[in-house]
Amino acid sequence: MYVPKEIFFTKGVGVHKDRLASFELALRKAGIEKCNLVYVSSIFPPKCRQVSRSAGLKKLEPGAMTFCVMARNDTNEPNRLVSSAIGLALPSDTAEYGYLSEHHAYGETEKKTGEYAEDLAATMLATTLGIEFDVNAAWSEREQTYKASGKIIKTKHICQSAEGDKNGLWTTTIAVAVFL
Repeated sequence: MYVPKEIFFTKGVGVHKDRLASFELALRKAGIEKCNLVYVSSIFPPKCRQVSRSAGLKKLEPGAMTFCVMARNDTNEPNRLVSSAIGLALPSDTAEYGYLSEHHAYGETEKKTGEYAEDLAATMLATTLGIEFDVNAAWSEREQTYKASGKIIKTKHICQSAEGDKNGLWTTTIAVAVFL
């Protein structure tokens, strides 16, 4: 059984006349184009350590099976706003698992998409930890409730947004959590 020991976060945007090439260019901006990406669900492993993007990229090997959680969005509509985000919520007990979430949206700002992804991850973790909260409360209120419980120590997100190319080329955004 393989349990990742490290993780890093990266993002990118690509623009090209072909949809697939646009995605490839986004992967290049993120620095992960040389990997065979295997998408996994949203569990942040216990005792997993976050490393910087630069440190993580140095550990990647061309052609390696590379596990990741990825949010991806694209458009070929001129000026259409697209965004992709990964949210993270970590428990205060590092022996417990946390949550990652992916969110991709049209017409949302980078801030809104990122905070939504962060909220998703925190809410999933809060429900598994038995933290009571008002589901209708704003994210800022729930964030305080989660952190005040002492059971959730950290939340964050990474987000990439872009406006669709003015000439109708494919524009792709990605946000990725890469496991090592």
